[in-house]
Amino acid sequence: MKQQSGFTLIELVVVLVILGILAATALPRFINLTADARIASVNGVAGGLRSAVALAQAKYLATGNTAATTVDMSGTSVTVNAGTGIPTGAAAGIGAALQSTEGYTVDYTASPATFRPANGGGANCQATYDGTTGAVVTVTSGC
Repeated sequence: MKQQSGFTLIELVVVLVILGILAATALPRFINLTADARIASVNGVAGGLRSAVALAQAKYLATGNTAATTVDMSGTSVTVNAGTGIPTGAAAGIGAALQSTEGYTVDYTASPATFRPANGGGANCQATYDGTTGAVVTVTSGC
């Protein structure tokens, strides 16, 4: 009688299942998701900036005093442009309206103000805020 050598179908299926499980658990470790996370974070800060501008303007218009240069937002005084209610591009303006810039390096000295992730990215990974128009622009090509 001739003896066969090789693997049975069940053994091959078990080996393929084990390889599939190993690949599914090891694959995320080899995929670099940091750039995607930075892009999402910058977009989140941009959304926060837009919301802060809208809230400050709404509060400004609700008071009815178009000559005012500050708005009280939950006990925090926010410096705004008279006539429009748009927060200025300074720490006392949009910085106070945001209330937290944790995890970001913020430069209020230049116009527009820049918000960059503190954990990486460069000049092409940021959200900018124009204190005169209230415009928020994101640049995520270098994240």
